[in-house]
Amino acid sequence: MKNKVETILGSYLREGDLIFHTSLSAQSQAIQLATHSPYSYCGLLYKSGSEWQVFEAVQPVKLTPLSNWIARGQGQHFVIKRLRDAQTALTPVALARLKAAGQPLLGRDYDLAFNWSDKQIYCSELIWKVYDRGLHRQLGQLQQLRDFDLSQPAVQAKLRERYGAQLPLSEPVISPASIFRCPALVTVVSR
Repeated sequence: MKNKVETILGSYLREGDLIFHTSLSAQSQAIQLATHSPYSYCGLLYKSGSEWQVFEAVQPVKLTPLSNWIARGQGQHFVIKRLRDAQTALTPVALARLKAAGQPLLGRDYDLAFNWSDKQIYCSELIWKVYDRGLHRQLGQLQQLRDFDLSQPAVQAKLRERYGAQLPLSEPVISPASIFRCPALVTVVSR
């Protein structure tokens, strides 16, 4: 039996959609301040049988029931975005390629240092790499750590905690905000 969330959203969702929320994690405030966005966490929607799942980079990278994922966000608010050309771009073959691109990342540890390697993965990196490798679509603009607003005390404290005095300012980074603002995406649900 479908849960309440899936019953309400079912007609709006498509596989390959992206979902964003404000995480309640310890690093969420620093991400929001550094990126000037309320959204600090994101995942990719897939359907497993009759259930909606979020492919996400937590500890470890896994599929999480949609209702559980939503419940973890601040105020259970979330936004779902979709490729503007999803009708033609997200064919069954394309979705299979998207899912296949994510398979090698399943079970990887969460990346607290936001490194660009595949050894560990963070949320927006997962989305970016799956879309890039599966569909050759790059969602959002890759940046370097130095491109973010690192001036806020909460951001500086989190950076010191993660890196000490050696900040990897040239490290490639993709933020949830960059994907959220990507012009190739449109909002389909904001709740």
